[in-house]
Amino acid sequence: MVRTLILMRHGKSAYPDDIDDHERPLAPRGRREAGLAGRWLRETQPPIDAVRCSTAIRTRQTLIATEITAPVVFEAGIYEAAPPSLIELIRLSDDDVATLLVIGHAPGLPWTAWELASNRDSAPAVELSRKFPTSALAVLQFDRPWADIDPGTGELTYFHIPR
Repeated sequence: MVRTLILMRHGKSAYPDDIDDHERPLAPRGRREAGLAGRWLRETQPPIDAVRCSTAIRTRQTLIATEITAPVVFEAGIYEAAPPSLIELIRLSDDDVATLLVIGHAPGLPWTAWELASNRDSAPAVELSRKFPTSALAVLQFDRPWADIDPGTGELTYFHIPR
């Protein structure tokens, strides 16, 4: 079974005074672009079987705005995670999950997408290497079980910025 991994950065956040970074909400633009990202996912990607989402307020609000209804697990470890931690989290996915959506933060998600991609000279990889803005999506496919993914074993098939 082909496995599809979708790495999504949270939508554009607001910066209210006296709010801890973890608690920052989405800005109106963030809600709109996360909604566009959700529509793109539903129209172009396989159905999402599972979601792993950071516990930060802006990532939770991003998930709500996408209108993705797959089962979700909120993972505190996604917040400020580096690629090795994110890859380990992905490896722990159930075997029956064909498409996994991870919603998190920069720089962890962009670095993880780059680490996992085997085709770093492809058009999607070149675009990803320039910038991974809020609400952006990196889609990678793997020809192996989740437990066997390693750096350089995925094919970056799409890099999409919903605007």
